[in-house]
Amino acid sequence: MKSRMTENEALSSMAACCSKAEHCRFEIRNKLVQNDELNKEAIERILNRLEDENFINNERYTRSFVTDKLRFSKWGKMKIKQALSLKQIPSEIVNKQLNEIDEKEYLFVLHHLLEAKKKTISAKNQYEYNVKLIRYAMGKGFDWEDIKQCLEKQ
Repeated sequence: MKSRMTENEALSSMAACCSKAEHCRFEIRNKLVQNDELNKEAIERILNRLEDENFINNERYTRSFVTDKLRFSKWGKMKIKQALSLKQIPSEIVNKQLNEIDEKEYLFVLHHLLEAKKKTISAKNQYEYNVKLIRYAMGKGFDWEDIKQCLEKQ
């Protein structure tokens, strides 16, 4: 975004940006703050207008984010929740979308993640092997109960 832009130009630019990809209010605010010409009131007016015209919709953004991070990045619910909280998405929206994840798909993703990791692990014993698998899955944002459930099935 150019450093000197009027309010209307900024609105048009952000509308175009939101038309190309999903963005949350926090991301658009960060882009607008870079413009030295816009004060806080102008930024709020632009954000409100983008929301009114449905260019910004945190619920739609969250649904898309959750789906993409689970399917493509193989993230678990805890990591997704953390990433969305950093983007200042309200927790009730986050929890609603996380609760809509199909449990079978979620465990399927975890299972395949663990299967792929197994091929790369070298360990002295079974305990060390399991610890490495568990640590890897927890780092990806999966919780202990789901990891344990997947490991017991194997």
